[in-house]
Amino acid sequence: MGFRENDRISIDLGSDGVAQVRLTRPDKMNALDPEMFARLIEAGRALHEMKGLRVVVLSGEGRAFCAGLDLSNFAKAPDPDGPRITDRTHGNANMFQQVAMQWRKLPVPVIAAVHGVCFGGGLQIASGADIRVAAPDTRMAVMEMKWGLVPDMGGYALWRGLVRDDVLRELVYTNREFTGEDALTLGFATHVDPDPLARATAIAAEIAGRNPHAIRAAKRLAAAMVERTTDEILLEESMEQHKIMRTPNQVEAVMAGMERRLPKFTDV
Repeated sequence: MGFRENDRISIDLGSDGVAQVRLTRPDKMNALDPEMFARLIEAGRALHEMKGLRVVVLSGEGRAFCAGLDLSNFAKAPDPDGPRITDRTHGNANMFQQVAMQWRKLPVPVIAAVHGVCFGGGLQIASGADIRVAAPDTRMAVMEMKWGLVPDMGGYALWRGLVRDDVLRELVYTNREFTGEDALTLGFATHVDPDPLARATAIAAEIAGRNPHAIRAAKRLAAAMVERTTDEILLEESMEQHKIMRTPNQVEAVMAGMERRLPKFTDV
């Protein structure tokens, strides 16, 4: 399915295969209302089917990456005929979890550029990215306990292997706010940069210049590393390498390196 322009999300695919995906509700600090959830799901589906896609850069317009749930929209009673949060409506996830998990499920790397405010559901969406670049003064928090709730948009699955267990427990239990600078030490950020979007885009451009088949295989192996046994991981490495070796893109990577030129890859 194609992606239709809307007032919540924009997608701009560059000639280098880097898609700039932006949350475009700046007047509400990109807070998550029902429409935003729907449009994020729509964007994820479109990216899955997008030809020539190599990397995604995810960012928010205006003063914030995402301020979390728009509570004014969730004060209403839920639709009694709608799905329950325990229903798996999107593979292994419900809709709320899918908006964060879908970035891990995409076959290409996703880089989140985080600035301003990144609270609650916004932090879980950013955590779905492969790489996170945060501005040093970004305000961040695992916010759900403030409202008497627990993180339930995929956070516990996404933070596994990123954030130390006792650190995560403290931040969940207290909903203590921390900065982008702190996030680097805590495990929520990969890099800290005063211009996170520029840094994220530069990293994306570098990745986009690599063999796209190998990049996608590397992302699959990264997922296997977390979810599978040692024996299974060893076999997956061998299987992925077997599929890549001596293919045109792999040969082109070698030739370009030897000839000291930019490679010309065929897209997946």
